[in-house]
Amino acid sequence: MKLNKKLLATGILAVSVVAGQAWAAVSSEEAAKLGDSLTPMGAEKAGNGGAIPAWTGGLTTPPAGYKGDGIYVNPFPNETPQFTIDQSNVAEYADKLSPGQVAMIKQYPDYVLPVYETHRTAAYPKAVMDETVKNATGTELIKDGNGLGNYQNATPFPIPQNGLEAIWNHITRYRGGSVQRNVGQATPTANGAYSIVKFQDELTWRTYLEDYSPGEDANVLFYFKQAITAPARLAGNVLLVHETIDQVAEPRRAWVYNAGQRRVRRAPQVAYDGPGTASDGMRTSDNFDMFNGAPDRYNWELVGKKEMYIPYNSYKLVDRSVSYEQIIKPGHINQDLTRYELHRVWHLRATLKEGERHIYAQRDFYIDEDTWQASVIDHYDGRGELWRVAEAHSMQFYDQIVPWYAVETLYDLLSGRYLVLGLTNEEVDPYQFGVKRQSRDYTPAALRRAGTR
Repeated sequence: MKLNKKLLATGILAVSVVAGQAWAAVSSEEAAKLGDSLTPMGAEKAGNGGAIPAWTGGLTTPPAGYKGDGIYVNPFPNETPQFTIDQSNVAEYADKLSPGQVAMIKQYPDYVLPVYETHRTAAYPKAVMDETVKNATGTELIKDGNGLGNYQNATPFPIPQNGLEAIWNHITRYRGGSVQRNVGQATPTANGAYSIVKFQDELTWRTYLEDYSPGEDANVLFYFKQAITAPARLAGNVLLVHETIDQVAEPRRAWVYNAGQRRVRRAPQVAYDGPGTASDGMRTSDNFDMFNGAPDRYNWELVGKKEMYIPYNSYKLVDRSVSYEQIIKPGHINQDLTRYELHRVWHLRATLKEGERHIYAQRDFYIDEDTWQASVIDHYDGRGELWRVAEAHSMQFYDQIVPWYAVETLYDLLSGRYLVLGLTNEEVDPYQFGVKRQSRDYTPAALRRAGTR
């Protein structure tokens, strides 16, 4: 393994990964830091002596006013921004922003970052944290980093040694085991005109199936089903994905049901830079969930760790008193409804391998240390020019002890358009965790039953 050594403030080495090698899990001595100086998920437990506090367990108790109905209320309703980053002072804070965030601020006078007090609300169930600690000394990258050995659940590499391990932490992170959500997506034109596409998504980890069998479909990480429920011209179309772990050995299995044709077809285009569902060309398949799918087309470099202003505790964006019209504005979402906090992130750089194809030649990831969720991703085109900027406005689902996204945004700096996904303000039953599913619910034959018009 070729090392690009750079001693970070945290004492962890930045590593440039070369394909074709094998990587071992960390030692028991290193893993002993988990739960001590590090959280069970691998974040630094201590604060920074300033704006970033110590992690003390996260937000696991619902605030007053929450009714247990999946409609999440703001646990910090009385807080106001400490300051705002805008065109007048962006240079002062540029070292704690991504180049894409800086570009957005410079391009749009009303694209501002309201900065609030930092709350380390991230928390996971004890079983997930215990499994993560176990993975630290057991899980390994195999097959040139395209697969995971000795892995079953939770975060595989809480103490990452290279970029591939870090991106696998994002790909595999816990999102509730089995969940159904009703969400909206919009792709506004440059002048702000839009229509809402509504989805009913289901995500079930293989190990959470009611009829789970360890030896069955062992290369599958999870099952995903997405039915379009509106507008009428698209309603009834359904996507089904069996997300394989090693997608080089066994490519992602995907099918689509077309309600107009009443046919189920294989969908190999639902991968890499294939077009995202009903996205009007505004995202690729692997832009969903900020990044998903096989990592094999890129070289992955763990650049290091830094402090950064990222979207966090974004409860205003799910407030039922806020309409979609109030959120969706020309050029970007309504930044007055956003919340940014100072957190530590892993900076991860993906560069397209020689001979491989993708519309993004480089992607710079900024991954929250507490959750392993990608918070900001800058996308560069084949000329090396900054093209698209993704931001994930995260929140803690405190009744489920699950960190996830309130909404995802993907801004196109060239066209002036963007995509926003995950809107729930006007949806009925936005989230249902703990849904019971069996393997038969995720077969191609089940697609026709899921499609209605």
